[in-house]
Amino acid sequence: MTRDPAPDATAPRAGVRGRRAHERVAGEAPSLRLVRLAVHGAFYTLLAVALGPALLGAGSPAVLAPGLLLAAAYGAGAVRRTRRPGAWLTAVTGLWLALLVMDHGFSYVAFPLFFLFLYALPVRWSLPAVAACTAAVVAAQAAAPGGLTAAKVIGPVAGAAVAVLTAYGYAALYRETRRRQRLIDDLVRTRDELAAAQREAGRLAERQRLAREIHDTLAQGLSSIVLLARAAETADTGTARARMREVARTASDNLAEARRFVQALTPPALDDATLPEALRRVTARALPTAAFHLDGEPCALPVETEVALLRLTQEALTNVARHARADRAAVTLSYLDGQVTLDVYDDGVGFTPDAPAADGRRTFGLHGMRERITELGGTLTVESAPGEGTAVAAALPVRTGVIGTEAA
Repeated sequence: MTRDPAPDATAPRAGVRGRRAHERVAGEAPSLRLVRLAVHGAFYTLLAVALGPALLGAGSPAVLAPGLLLAAAYGAGAVRRTRRPGAWLTAVTGLWLALLVMDHGFSYVAFPLFFLFLYALPVRWSLPAVAACTAAVVAAQAAAPGGLTAAKVIGPVAGAAVAVLTAYGYAALYRETRRRQRLIDDLVRTRDELAAAQREAGRLAERQRLAREIHDTLAQGLSSIVLLARAAETADTGTARARMREVARTASDNLAEARRFVQALTPPALDDATLPEALRRVTARALPTAAFHLDGEPCALPVETEVALLRLTQEALTNVARHARADRAAVTLSYLDGQVTLDVYDDGVGFTPDAPAADGRRTFGLHGMRERITELGGTLTVESAPGEGTAVAAALPVRTGVIGTEAA
C-alpha cells in the first residue's frame, strides 16, 4: 500500500512513498480531504454513541473522563496534521484500549481506527496494528455478557477486512489518478513548449528572410548611393549632375523597396482599410454581439502601432468568445492628445488576472500582447474579477513626425 501526499495523519498513506513537505500541504486533492473528514466524522460519531449511555445516566460515569480525553487527544492530532503520527496514534490507541476494557461498547470505535492505521502507517506497521485492534475487540466482546460467539468474532474480523480492502482499493485508484494527471500535465507542457519553439523558429526564419532581403536590395542600393556621392565630389559639373541623377534614381528604388517591406509586414485587415475600419470589421466578425466605438479624430499611426492594436483586439475578442460567456462586449478606440487608447470590455464571468495557473504553465495570449505594447512604449492593463466581467485597456504614445501606413 502507498503513502498519501497529504500531511494529515489520517490521509491515505497506503503504498505511496513520502513526498516533500510543501507538496504535502499544497497538493492535497479534494478527494483526500473528503476521506480525511469522513474518517474524523466517523470517529467522533462512534465515540459519541459509545459515550451516550454514560452521558444519559444509564452507563458507568467512569468512562466520561477518559472518553473526553480521547476526543481531545484525537482532535489535537487531527488539527496539527503531524507528519510523524506514531506518538499520536499510540496515545489515541492507548486511551481507546482503556475505554474498551471499561466498556465493550467502545468496540465500534475500532473501525475508524483501522483507517487511521492503514492511512498513516507503513504496511509493516499498519496491518499488525489492525490485527491487534481486531483481537482486542474480540477479547472485549468475549468478556461481555453471553460470552464468545461466532457473531462476536465475525463482526470485528469483517470490519477489519472491509477497512483493509477499502484502503487498498482507494490507494490503487489514487495512484492511477495521479499517473493520468501527470501524463496530462506532460502532454500540455509539451504542447506549450512546442508552440513556443514554433513561434521562436518562425520569428528567427522571418528575421533571416528580412536580413537577406535588406542585404540584397536596400543595403546594395545604399552602397551604390555612397559610391555615386563620393564620385560626384571629385567629378566635373556635368559628371556630378549625372551622378546625382543616379543617386536620386537609386534612392527612389530603395524607397519603393522599403514600402514593399512595410506592406508585406502589414496584416491583410489593414491593406485596404484604416485602423478604425479594420477594428470595426474584426469586432463584427469575431463577436457579432460586440459594439465598436470610435472617439476622437483618427490620425496616421506607425505601422507597428496599428498592427499591435489590431492583434490586441483579435486576442481579447477571442478570449471573450472562448471563455467569458458574455452577453455584451464593446471595443473602443480613442485618439487623444499624444496617445491612442484601446479598450475591450465584456460583462462575462471574469477571472483573477494575477492568479497563477493551476498547473503552473505559462500562457502566451495577453502575455505576448503585453510585451508587444511595452516594446512600443505603451501600457496594457487587465482589470477583472470573478463574476464582474473583464476590461483590457492599452495606451500607446502617438509619436509625431513618424511615417504611418498611409504615409508609407
